[in-house]
Amino acid sequence: MIRVLRVASLIARVAAAGSAGSRLVMAARRHPPVGAAEATAELPSISVVVPARDEEQRIGPLLVSIAGAPGVGEVLVVDDRSTDGTAALAGAAGATVVAGRPLSAGWAGKAWALEQGLRAATGEWVVTLDADTRPSPELPRAVVARAISDGLDVLTVAGRFDCPTAPLRWLHPAMLTTLVYRAAPPGASADVPVDRRMGNGQCMAMRRTTLLDAGGFGAVAHHTVEDVALVRTMAAAGFAVGFLDASALLTVRMYDSAADAWRGWGRSLSLPGVESRARQVAGLAVVALAQALPLIRLAARRADALDAVLLLARVGVLTGTATSYTRRGLAYWLSPAADGVAAAALAVGTVRRRHRWRGRAYGPSGTATR
Repeated sequence: MIRVLRVASLIARVAAAGSAGSRLVMAARRHPPVGAAEATAELPSISVVVPARDEEQRIGPLLVSIAGAPGVGEVLVVDDRSTDGTAALAGAAGATVVAGRPLSAGWAGKAWALEQGLRAATGEWVVTLDADTRPSPELPRAVVARAISDGLDVLTVAGRFDCPTAPLRWLHPAMLTTLVYRAAPPGASADVPVDRRMGNGQCMAMRRTTLLDAGGFGAVAHHTVEDVALVRTMAAAGFAVGFLDASALLTVRMYDSAADAWRGWGRSLSLPGVESRARQVAGLAVVALAQALPLIRLAARRADALDAVLLLARVGVLTGTATSYTRRGLAYWLSPAADGVAAAALAVGTVRRRHRWRGRAYGPSGTATR
């Protein structure tokens, strides 16, 4: 019986390693990142839309950078019924404030705010930015220029992470690696199946009329992970969708502490409402067996050749993602020790059926319940 269990365990570990390896191979060949040099040509009009709910403490740097940026015709801040000074700050910074309407039935909060911004925008292209982003003034022009040159209808981009505390610099990279092991990286040149596509809602560029004709954000209305849902929905409908690296032009300060990352990112890491429960469980198994377990087995002096290969791969991922962080230090390089914690966060997100975000409660499918 023990022998059977050992064989079954080995088979499971090999399968997890193979699944993770297929994702890591995609990182070896990628499309060039988005750069400012791509923003030199004359471009269509651009509207920047920022969904914001109680973002007074974070939105300032974004507005300073984007208001009056080259090629940006208007900056719309959709004030999603904030209880702080978000609207006043946005107006003082030169943005047009769109007063958010009460949450409509069947909509998640961010998707609802984005929909209102899309409808209010007048530019030929809309670039959406989260309030916690710190973009270069060249970013909107650059992403639109790249989308046009690549023939894309929707382009989402990934930036660099700013993690201000050592505990966050320890945990955040481990949580990011759970995505690396389960999904295609930004810029992957491989032909990624529609149901494996990824996107980043921190910065998205889209042809306004194209998205409106496709139903706007209505097709992903109930999703809390609206970015990945939009990417897959548009790709499935035959539109050209891309996901690229723009770390030279975009920095994001998602969280201020490791606890914030556990609560905030942990709720979406499992892609609730986007991935089926079976795929969520399969992804969790890959992370547990291929990312977290090898170091545990090494510490327990039970590591074998497969563990050695996986540990070398983990070091490779750690080295590869280093450029995704503005500050690293010892905490970053020790982050593989947090892989078990990251796997636990993914497990909690997988089994949790309801969660709260920005004062709203969401059910299993992501629909707001109040």
